[in-house]
Amino acid sequence: MFNLDLFQQLPVKILTVAVLIIVTAYFIRKSIQLFFDKTSFLDENREQTLMHFSNQVLKGLGLVFFFIYVLSHFFDLTRLVTGSVVVAGALALIFQHIIRDYIMGLAYLFERQIHLGDYVIINGNRQGKIEEISMRHLKIRQYDGYVYTVSYSNITELQNGNRGMRRVNESLILNYRQNPDVAFKVMEEVARTCNEKYEEFLLKDFHGAPVEGFKFNQITELNVDYRGHRYSLSGLVKEANFVDASKKVRYELAMAAYLNNLMMAESGEFENKKSFDPQG
Repeated sequence: MFNLDLFQQLPVKILTVAVLIIVTAYFIRKSIQLFFDKTSFLDENREQTLMHFSNQVLKGLGLVFFFIYVLSHFFDLTRLVTGSVVVAGALALIFQHIIRDYIMGLAYLFERQIHLGDYVIINGNRQGKIEEISMRHLKIRQYDGYVYTVSYSNITELQNGNRGMRRVNESLILNYRQNPDVAFKVMEEVARTCNEKYEEFLLKDFHGAPVEGFKFNQITELNVDYRGHRYSLSGLVKEANFVDASKKVRYELAMAAYLNNLMMAESGEFENKKSFDPQG
């Protein structure tokens, strides 16, 4: 069952198979990307989601095929699997949660329940923007800046805020020397301005009132890339108006930062240069 003579040629064979798997995965990934570039029947978020998920699948399948190939040189896998019902049953019990995660992940993807960038609420207590969709889990960026990872089998309730609506979420990264009290007043004024000037973009309920107007979410992340703090503003808008609303909000933020002389975050290299510049 175990053959030591195979070690003479095994390294070359393993290396060849590994290279073939990598090259094949690369061409499949490029083909999918080329297909999406040449077609337009899917929106950009949908394409990005499918690309991300297909990359995860290719990685997983590549690793599985590679390990099966390596093990096949040392063991008779057919006899090992078919000859032991107990082992097969134990493996099924061990991997049942993993298999369930894969199946539920495929269901969420192909039923178009989630996309990259969607704003979701999971199990009623975790909310944020989807940053990663893998084969087994979701990763969402919460308002506090933390990344929350949840496996599909642990999702009992999922609310998607991007069905027929989109959440504009724009921010300013201000220098850590900026007085937060001043920044708070400016951001709150920007939220009021956006509600007055761009009310037509907001999603309305049956009574014609905004479901969620533009609002200042205060400091949503500290020490962003060691440069400063993130001050965020968000609002729930109609999906068709998402791009225009985002542009308008970014303009208002930029104008407010200029008029109020807010201290924008700068790269550490630039700040150090200013600090040590003898002519500064």
